[in-house]
Amino acid sequence: MSKSNIIIREIKPGDNKKIGSAIRSVLIEFGVPKVGTAYEDKSLDCMAETYRDENKKYYVVAHADEILGGAGIAPLDNYEGNVCELQKMYFTSAARGKGLGSEMMKKCLDFAKQAGYNQCYLETMPYMDDARKLYRKVGFKSIDKPMGNTGHYSCSVWMLKDL
Repeated sequence: MSKSNIIIREIKPGDNKKIGSAIRSVLIEFGVPKVGTAYEDKSLDCMAETYRDENKKYYVVAHADEILGGAGIAPLDNYEGNVCELQKMYFTSAARGKGLGSEMMKKCLDFAKQAGYNQCYLETMPYMDDARKLYRKVGFKSIDKPMGNTGHYSCSVWMLKDL
């Protein structure tokens, strides 16, 4: 599968089941705990509806009618301040290594700036090395404790970027 056949676009209601399945498969592949992570989020089954508000956006990586991953921006849960969270950024193996992560980060961070957020926060796992390299490359810096309360208590790496 070549990159020229893959697009990044906004999520549609018909993508819900496919993106939920793609995210769960990536989490299983990486051995991420099924509790205290995105794996158990109810929103995985209704992503288009979850990201419908004007201050939220979710993008999918699509190849024909197949969904290979995605990422989104939403306000940081249980936090007072103008901070968004990069959420549910996962790509299946078919989408990795093609530069799509950098493209997705640009789309998400451009939206975050346009939506007026001051900072972007994310949570990840310590062994997701390629993801952490990408986050650092675009300006995320490690912080020593979580912000807000996302419910993802199994994620032990927290990062923040000024927008």
